[in-house]
Amino acid sequence: MSPALMALPDTMPELSGPRPRHRTVGVAVGNVMVGGGAPIVVQSMTNTDTADIDGTVAQVAALARAGSELVRITVDRDEAARAVPHIRDKLHARGVKVPIVGDFHFIGHKLLADHPACAEALDKYRINPGNVGFKDKKDRQFGMIVEEAARRGKSVRIGANWGSLDQELLTRLMDANAVAARPLPARTVTQEAMIQSALISAERAEEIGLPRNRIILSAKVSAIQDLIAVYRELARRSDYALHLGLTEAGMGSKGIVASSAALGILLQEGIGDTIRFSLTPEPGGDRTLEVKAAQELLQTMGFRTFVPLVAACPGCGRTTSTVFQELARDIQTWISTSMPEWKARYPGVEALNVAVMGCIVNGPGESKHADIGISLPGTGEMPAAPVFIDGAKAMTLRGPTLAADFKALVSEYIERRFGMSERRAAE
Repeated sequence: MSPALMALPDTMPELSGPRPRHRTVGVAVGNVMVGGGAPIVVQSMTNTDTADIDGTVAQVAALARAGSELVRITVDRDEAARAVPHIRDKLHARGVKVPIVGDFHFIGHKLLADHPACAEALDKYRINPGNVGFKDKKDRQFGMIVEEAARRGKSVRIGANWGSLDQELLTRLMDANAVAARPLPARTVTQEAMIQSALISAERAEEIGLPRNRIILSAKVSAIQDLIAVYRELARRSDYALHLGLTEAGMGSKGIVASSAALGILLQEGIGDTIRFSLTPEPGGDRTLEVKAAQELLQTMGFRTFVPLVAACPGCGRTTSTVFQELARDIQTWISTSMPEWKARYPGVEALNVAVMGCIVNGPGESKHADIGISLPGTGEMPAAPVFIDGAKAMTLRGPTLAADFKALVSEYIERRFGMSERRAAE
């Protein structure tokens, strides 16, 4: 290699990470801060009938255990509104203190007025300016919800949505665009209607008496490029805390990829204070998948740390044995189930980095980069698995107890590195 290529060029640009966070006003939602420089918050929503108290309690608790820091529930009728305070009380009895958000459409003003216990039990109200009311009732009913929130010290998310956009506002903008000297594409006008719907509603909420530090905005669409365009402009025009989410993202890998692509770009640009992956669950599927996917996006991008990372190679012709796949799965499952106890005992353990690699090509190198890693033998390689701890080879494992031996080494490493706080507290 040429010496000229081995030296760093004088004009090499400085490598940079994400842009600084867009400065927003912090909003307290129960015991969770959204915006104002606080860590990006993960939230989710139940899909149970809220009137089913026990079913909703079970799902909220499961979402909270998975790491959801806010959970939204549907409040669509009297039976649901009556259930809300009982849901809160049962959650608290279980030790689950996750803030609960009420999702209101069409008759939210009436439900909050008729069920004061529900209004008080919720930590935040979510309202959609596109369906809070129609014609002459819209402003009055919007005002009633905002007044209730202001009186009770609750926060509000004003959430415009592509599928239920304020048609009066959209019509006015379309009509004005039609007679403009240089009309914009209809899609651009629709984006502008989304932005204005959120901002005008927020301004009106402030005029009614809801302080700026009680308002969160969202403008959800189902197309990635539209979502990016709308949120960039919302961030440019305001300092309200922003909730990010691709509405109707879809099922399985499609929903995860679409949400990750859209939200990842915005987060990299410093936009977004709280996120939700709106995934359609498989029949009988696990609702907590949307929480795990959101956490993984934030962790892989370096914004937050939730659980120890397990790096594992994808496998190739060198790894015809399933040993490394089974060990990687076993380690990942073991870490996930152990995390509640570990977090309580070992502060900082979520920063742990474990590698389970499948052959000699990248195995030793990747294992050296991890806190603790194992390089399993590939096809035709010697039946030995070197273990690396803090970048140095520590030992070699062999035999049928290899998986159990490696987990024991991980446990010892965690105790040695992260158990100091526990020992200090005991002293």
